[in-house]
Amino acid sequence: MYTKRIFIIALSLVTAVCLNAKSKKQAWPDCTEIDSWFSDTAKVDIQSLGKQYVITDYGTVNDSNIVQTAAIQKVIDKCSAEGGGVVVIPKGTFLTGALFFKKGVSLYLNDGATLKGSDRIANFPIVETRIEGQTCKYFAALVNADHNDGFTIAGHGTINGNGYHYWEEFWIRRQWNRECTNKDAQRPRLTYISNCRNVTVQDVRLINSPFWTNHVYKSDHVRFLDCYIYAPTSGMKAPSSDAIDLDVCHDVLINGCFMSVNDDAVALKGGKGTWADKDTANGINYNIIIQNCRYGVVHGCLTLGSESINDHNIILRNIEVENANRVLWLKMRPDTPQHYEYVTVDNISGNVGSFLVVRPWTQFFKMDNRKDMPMSRCNNITISNIKTSCMNFFDVGLSDKYKLTDFAFRNINVTDKKNKFSKELIENTVADNIVINGVKIK
Repeated sequence: MYTKRIFIIALSLVTAVCLNAKSKKQAWPDCTEIDSWFSDTAKVDIQSLGKQYVITDYGTVNDSNIVQTAAIQKVIDKCSAEGGGVVVIPKGTFLTGALFFKKGVSLYLNDGATLKGSDRIANFPIVETRIEGQTCKYFAALVNADHNDGFTIAGHGTINGNGYHYWEEFWIRRQWNRECTNKDAQRPRLTYISNCRNVTVQDVRLINSPFWTNHVYKSDHVRFLDCYIYAPTSGMKAPSSDAIDLDVCHDVLINGCFMSVNDDAVALKGGKGTWADKDTANGINYNIIIQNCRYGVVHGCLTLGSESINDHNIILRNIEVENANRVLWLKMRPDTPQHYEYVTVDNISGNVGSFLVVRPWTQFFKMDNRKDMPMSRCNNITISNIKTSCMNFFDVGLSDKYKLTDFAFRNINVTDKKNKFSKELIENTVADNIVINGVKIK
């Protein structure tokens, strides 16, 4: 008891230092200073990106019934060869397979413009890429950008994945084989951005992805600003249509976006498997802020896992939730060494199923024999300034495969049907000003 009291005093002192730091400059959960880059939500001016190449000026026709991958790719290649610029999609619907945006080339969609994905997987070549925490051969996305620093997707138009037939096939496969994986059901992602710096995706509508909507790998200084990200959550549901998957990324800002998809909204990935921490293709996600966003139906507002090995300095703040299944979901894979730390969830309002979920995740589980398998950990998780209606605010389970320590709950006022909150369950829990169902927790 004495040791725990000393820890709580020490934690309070650290928190006070952080708060003092925040009064001068914003600080990450580990108290290091947040770079001023995160305060820049100014939109990229298309005029600053160079010459504009309107696709209909170079042989692409305004006809939504024909696949024009080659014609559009020819414009991208010309733009790159001439020193870079912006490929512009004018008003109309243009059907295409996979497009590859080369160095110096960005994408702009005018009002009323739709870049629509083909519903035939044959229009998406097999390339080396990342899927579900592994580097492998798989189908290219609709929009691809690799080693393209400064890549921008802008405009008030739409990128439509045209996913209906892909979703239909997935659910048919699942009926035939309950173990059908995402790899088994051949589907392209909507966007895949890899090995890039200074990326901005702003204002666009990103809808109906056959698979993950936005996948970002080994990239940094990435901004999603005021985007509308949607896939159906009823009727013909869009399986695994995650809004934004961050895979071995750092310095990411997601600001002012709407997300409603039939899976997780923002999911942190980085590798899976018993030896995932030894694979140089895998890695850590750090310095990520998701703020001022609104959520419709999602499985998790912020999910760490299921393919994630190390996440550090993650902030989810100033969020309105309409009907999320979970807010913070820590997926703990028994077959993967994981460490989630310094995560802050602050100022959340709305209606949710479970607010905090920490549970083992065993989908497609495969444990190898590793004698030095590290113990997985979650520590320094802070949840503060919460006003929500919940089915289950505190959905936490313990396991001999992971250790939970140093959670803090502050200024919580929720309705909670399960009413299972327990500050004794997690080692070194701080609970300050917690009101559940109108009753203050002592």
